[in-house]
Amino acid sequence: MSDYPHLLPAYRSHAALGDAERIAWIRADRWLETAQARAALARLEDLLSYPARDRMPCLLLYGDTGMGKTKIIRKFLRDHPACFDRGTGISSMPVVAMQMPAEPLERDVYGELLSALGAPGPMTDSTYRLKDVCRGLLRSMAVRMLIIDEIHALLAGTFRQQRIFLNVIRFLANDLRVPLICAGTDLARQALLTDPQLAERFEAFHLDRWADDFRVSQLLTSLGGILPLAPPFGAGNGGCPPKSARSDRRRDGADLSPDGDGGG
Repeated sequence: MSDYPHLLPAYRSHAALGDAERIAWIRADRWLETAQARAALARLEDLLSYPARDRMPCLLLYGDTGMGKTKIIRKFLRDHPACFDRGTGISSMPVVAMQMPAEPLERDVYGELLSALGAPGPMTDSTYRLKDVCRGLLRSMAVRMLIIDEIHALLAGTFRQQRIFLNVIRFLANDLRVPLICAGTDLARQALLTDPQLAERFEAFHLDRWADDFRVSQLLTSLGGILPLAPPFGAGNGGCPPKSARSDRRRDGADLSPDGDGGG
C-alpha cells in the first residue's frame, strides 16, 4: 500500500523529497484546468479555426485581477507554438500574443508586436516603416490570431491616443483578416466600448470571481491530489484548509486562480 494514498500516483514520489525540494515544487507554475478556463480555451480554439473573411469575430476576455486571464493565454500559446520549417527556412506562428504598452502610442504598439514576433526592430524607424514590417511578418509567418493582453492600459492615454490605438488594432484585424483577442480587467470592456464599431465585433467572455461553492471544492480536491503534503491537504478540517493556511499558500505561489498558478 502506498505511503501517500491521498495523492495521485504520478505525484506520490514528490512527497518523499526533502522539505526544500517539495516547497520549490509547490511554488512552481502549473496548470489546473477549471470549467471557466476550459470554456475560454474552447472559445479560443473555435476562433482560431475560423476561415478568413472581411469581418472577423473578436473576443474580449475580461475579469478581476488574479482570475487567470494571462495564464489562459499562455496555455493557449503553449498549445499552438511557433514552428520552424528547416526546408524553407521560414517560421510559422499561428498565435501571436503581445502585451499592451504602458502608453497607447502607435510606435510602441508596433514595437511590442515586433518583439512578440521575435523580430525586434530599430525604434528609430518611422511609424509607417514599423507598420509595414509588422504587416509583412504577420503574413509571412502565417499568423491566424492576434492577442493583446492588459488592454485596460489603453485608458492611461489621452482620448486622442485611445482613438488612434483603437484604429490601429481595427486596421490590423481588417488587413490581416484574423480574429483579435483582447484581455484585461473590467476596465478593458469600458476601453473597447468607446469605439462603437469595435464594440459590435467583440464577444465578451467574463471570468467570474471565485465564490465559496462547489467549484472551489473541486479546485481544492484537485490540489489535494497533487500537492506533496503529509498529512493530506486540509486533513482534520473537512477537506478545506483553514483561512490562515490558504493565505500562506497564496503568498507561497499556490494561488487559487483558474489555472492554479496565480496568473492575472
